[in-house]
Amino acid sequence: MARFEMLEAGIGSSAQAEILFELGMMYATGRDCDVDLVAAHKWFNIAAIRGSDRAARLRAELSATMPKTEIAKALREAREWMTTH
Repeated sequence: MARFEMLEAGIGSSAQAEILFELGMMYATGRDCDVDLVAAHKWFNIAAIRGSDRAARLRAELSATMPKTEIAKALREAREWMTTH
């Protein structure tokens, strides 16, 4: 998969958070992909870190329905993504 650098492309932090939020929505709702709550949580978490209050709320809602093992996996994946991007 090609790596897209949002900062190099000149996209501001609020726009970055919105793009990341939309990735979370895509996986949460199964829009153009299979529903994947771990991936949704991951993208909502990253979007929340980048400043999206909506992502933080949806991440919390997802967390309430997910097993702790899946939450831990989502957090690991978010941490890995953040260290490489």
